[in-house]
Amino acid sequence: MAKFDEEKQERQLEDLRKQEEEQLVATLAESKYGLPYIDLYRLGIDNEALRAISEEESREMHVAPFKLFGKNIFIAIRTPSDDLQKKLKDDMERKNLVPVFYMASTASINKVWNRYKEISMAESSKIGGLDISGEVLRETAKKIEKIQDIQKMVTEALEGNKIHKISRLLEIILAGAIAIKASDIHIEPEKERGRLRLRLDGILQDVNFFGLDVYRLINSRIKLLSGMKLTSTIAQDGRFNIMEGSDEISIRSSLIPGSYGESIVMRILDPKSLQVELEELGIEPYLFGIVKEEIIKPNGLILVTGPTGSGKTTTLYAFLRRIYSPEINIITIEDPVEYHLPGITQTQVNTERGYTFPEGLRSILRQDPDVIMVGEVRDGDTAEIAVQSALTGHMVFSTLHTNNAAGVIPRLIDLGVNPKILVSALSISLAQRLVRKLCAFCKKEKEASLEETKIIKRILDGMEAEGKKASDYKVNPEGPYKIFTAPGCDKCNMTGYHGRIGIFEAIRTDETIEKIIPENPSEREIKKVASVQGILSMRQDGLIKMLNGITSVEEVQSVVDLNEE
Repeated sequence: MAKFDEEKQERQLEDLRKQEEEQLVATLAESKYGLPYIDLYRLGIDNEALRAISEEESREMHVAPFKLFGKNIFIAIRTPSDDLQKKLKDDMERKNLVPVFYMASTASINKVWNRYKEISMAESSKIGGLDISGEVLRETAKKIEKIQDIQKMVTEALEGNKIHKISRLLEIILAGAIAIKASDIHIEPEKERGRLRLRLDGILQDVNFFGLDVYRLINSRIKLLSGMKLTSTIAQDGRFNIMEGSDEISIRSSLIPGSYGESIVMRILDPKSLQVELEELGIEPYLFGIVKEEIIKPNGLILVTGPTGSGKTTTLYAFLRRIYSPEINIITIEDPVEYHLPGITQTQVNTERGYTFPEGLRSILRQDPDVIMVGEVRDGDTAEIAVQSALTGHMVFSTLHTNNAAGVIPRLIDLGVNPKILVSALSISLAQRLVRKLCAFCKKEKEASLEETKIIKRILDGMEAEGKKASDYKVNPEGPYKIFTAPGCDKCNMTGYHGRIGIFEAIRTDETIEKIIPENPSEREIKKVASVQGILSMRQDGLIKMLNGITSVEEVQSVVDLNEE
């Protein structure tokens, strides 16, 4: 006869009750409260987080701080409410912390409360795997100068202690990406392995491969850091911050499902990368003089155009820095605010609260601004308000998605702007692309091939026909033409390039442009009329930078068609 084990039966029932509670909390978190669910039994608890909220307060509010990362503090809540979250947000802000909320079961909360017994306010220990401080990143970054250094350190971390392996791996990836000035980190699962790539000067470079078990742990860690749902496999976005000395670096995370798992991309918003002065953008001298004149005018609309990643935001920030003065009121509406400019009021789009570009622009106009920057003209409402603002005594800077400067006018008319009003509002349309600069340490001069010579001669002849002298740009129009290549060296991660520069074109709304705008002109007609303004086209600007050894034929050809007639 089987013996009944009452104690074992009780344990099994208790386990079932715990599972049911966890499932119920996970369901409520998503369906009722809109918060990500977390099971704290699977995570280490960070003693530094416990110090941010006392045990007494934690028990009184039924909350549990469990991780501290930079300025982000992760807090689990048993029963969420708007009042509780607002109180916690205010309390944390006073401590210069940003709370990220999760919902957890009573068992999870109790686990954290039990940890209060273990900490002494005099000691400072870090337990758990999510602690990546600015100090640790700085120390790691000191050992990294090139991609090969990251590869070596990642390999060493993968062979290390399993408990701390993922923490160390993430430290190396983030520190390495920031140290070599990468703009994005890509972590992608393949059939039998995970792949790490960094985008350097706009081009993705392979760094390392690792097992899918490592990929899955990194995936969970990044979701947790970014405030995403751990159990969800749908597309998600999140962000977290790292303090780098006095600078705050924001990391924008994006996950989308793929064939073998979720593809992770982390965009690094480093304030230093956007602190480019107007003189450093690469605008040729004649156009530079025009831009300087236009941006200090008391009213008008200046639009910067180009595809995603062409440096439009950097250009707008350079404009704002150039004109900033305590005597003028500058307000921006952005999506998101990528870099905080001192002395300037910056606001961020929040679609959930109805703060869209059109609504934000209407609100800004009630704040008596002198200069307004709108992150992007996306729709007819924004375009209409931006144009009206330029007509009522405001200087408006914004971006627009078109292929070239000549496409701005047809695009605005297509968005519903009255052509007759546009004539008076639009000051200048500026189009740009980014090309990589040749490495100064390994670039070499060579004679242009016969085919390259034909292309160069055709573009230079076109410049001369439009009244633009190649000799003004240190180029002999008669040849022979020298171009430059770079084989790659340690200084440029063997890529042959280091850093990027813009190539530009612009069209001023002068008398000849004003005459044709009401006729709803095509891009070709606008280009033809504007060709006598003396401003280089992007093809011509790219060619001049190529002949002056700043960039290569391949780089210019990758962003503009040099063969175009």
